[in-house]
Amino acid sequence: MVKIRLTRGGAKKRPFYHIIVTDQRNKRDGRSIERLGYYNPIATPTEKRVELDTERVKHWISNGAQLTDKVRVLFKEASAQASA
Repeated sequence: MVKIRLTRGGAKKRPFYHIIVTDQRNKRDGRSIERLGYYNPIATPTEKRVELDTERVKHWISNGAQLTDKVRVLFKEASAQASA
């Protein structure tokens, strides 16, 4: 099954996550099909916290991909930012 999930990057104690499309059998930081955006949990007020290509996410969902719980929350946040 294809999943849209987070993969970790960044330095020790400074996490940074890419939002990717991958097969669920791949490792967390393993091979991905497509990178859709990023999530910076420790962003300052001047930096973007979430950047996400919502159109591509909708495309993957229509093709059967499933979102993880955290990505679902981030997708709602990015959709709210885009409509505002």
